[in-house]
Amino acid sequence: MEKQELIKRVNSVLAEEFEVEESVITPEGNIKQTLELDSLSLVDMVALIENEFGVKIASSELVKIPTFQDLYDYLAERID
Repeated sequence: MEKQELIKRVNSVLAEEFEVEESVITPEGNIKQTLELDSLSLVDMVALIENEFGVKIASSELVKIPTFQDLYDYLAERID
């Protein structure tokens, strides 16, 4: 999957699930703040991403993914 396609898909899935406009999702944006996630909804987001993209995100890795760009890069490294 090309990087731009990945970014578009991530943004679309997250915007739909967490009821935000895609335009508020920017690469430098903080995921938790932008999507207004508490700890429970953060778990929901991880499960959604794992199911949608077929990857596993360990708790220890999650702290290294504060921004959408970090998430895009993380997924791009793990998806063929």
